[in-house]
Amino acid sequence: MSIDMPSMGGCSSSEPFALQVLGDSMAPEFEHGVIIIVDPSGVVQSGSYVVAQVDGEHLFRQLLIEGGAHYLVALQEDHRRLEIPGPEAIVGVVTQRAGRRRSQHKHYG
Repeated sequence: MSIDMPSMGGCSSSEPFALQVLGDSMAPEFEHGVIIIVDPSGVVQSGSYVVAQVDGEHLFRQLLIEGGAHYLVALQEDHRRLEIPGPEAIVGVVTQRAGRRRSQHKHYG
């Protein structure tokens, strides 16, 4: 899933921000339409859900680190695994998921 990054206006680049998930590449954990909170200063580790910049595009994926290589992986198997140069491509780490119902709220990290 690619995303359009919001204009940060007066926000600091280190402040958390919210994005809406579009598409189903990260389902079932992140259904289309849920809101995610992204923390630019979050701890980057294998298994984290992240927003990364790849070839000028922002992607929401799960980060896997294997043998020193960094990969972005969708939860849906029909999406290809992308290798990124390293943690410098990570814009932020997903720390929360919010939906219309309280049962859809979840914290990560």
